[in-house]
Amino acid sequence: MGTLDKILVAAAVGAAVLATASPASAATRNGVCETGEFCYYFNSNNQGSVSDFTGSVGDYGTRQPSCYDFKGPGTGKGKCVKNAAASVWNRSGKTVRVYFNSNYGGIVYQDFGPGAKGNLKPGLKNQNASHQFGPSSSARVNMSYALYQTGGGYISCGFDGYVHTSGRHEGIDIKRSEGSDVHALVSGQIINVVHGRNGGSGLSTIAIYNASLNKTIIYLHSAPLSSLRVGQQIARGQIIADEAWHGVSSRSAAHTHVEMRPGRQKLAAKSVRDPNLSNPNPNSFWNSQGYNVR
Repeated sequence: MGTLDKILVAAAVGAAVLATASPASAATRNGVCETGEFCYYFNSNNQGSVSDFTGSVGDYGTRQPSCYDFKGPGTGKGKCVKNAAASVWNRSGKTVRVYFNSNYGGIVYQDFGPGAKGNLKPGLKNQNASHQFGPSSSARVNMSYALYQTGGGYISCGFDGYVHTSGRHEGIDIKRSEGSDVHALVSGQIINVVHGRNGGSGLSTIAIYNASLNKTIIYLHSAPLSSLRVGQQIARGQIIADEAWHGVSSRSAAHTHVEMRPGRQKLAAKSVRDPNLSNPNPNSFWNSQGYNVR
């Protein structure tokens, strides 16, 4: 075969390869949400500029020209994607998980199955830092670990879990050791602080209201930090107290009572010697916030 014939054969083979390329492999980051891609939108309800991806990205970057940006026409075009997306469309064949932190981290995340469209939930809207194609089945952390942000904690009494005490338990008791740092499980504004003291008559209270969720998270028995003030904004994971036995009769029973109450509530619901439950079972709520109830 002559040199010219070899060139013609190679060109024909190349043309055949291009003709049979799949849409997914041919897709590029062009600001159009194509088959095989996962796409962010700058605005809610799949509006505004589009940023399209064909694989996982652990760090979008934060500055032009090196960041992953919104490329499609419309509001937001040219802005970096990190902490700026409001909705998504998953046109890939895999589940894609959006994370609060870079490198597929953090306890707040949201999964989108193949073909799913939707808005990012509160806590992720405009706070997206990475996404992963085909994530593991669960990225939740144990509630007890998140409360102390270290090992050794455990649930000593679950919701409605009284065995030796009369009444209905309205929260979840979590125990590690006296003096352990206690971290906020949900962000919000402090609406009540009672410092209390060790002993059965010295109940302490920290009530943190999250307006977007319309839920109040109440912490009992631990010693609130002296710096806490009503009106203060608290971030998820921020230290708010030290484990103590405020309102508990013995030091060995030191723990933190964590209670989820619908709406804006300054005080915990009554548990001891109260036969009625005022709060709903909180397990699905804690799951939705990225926690295993254990």
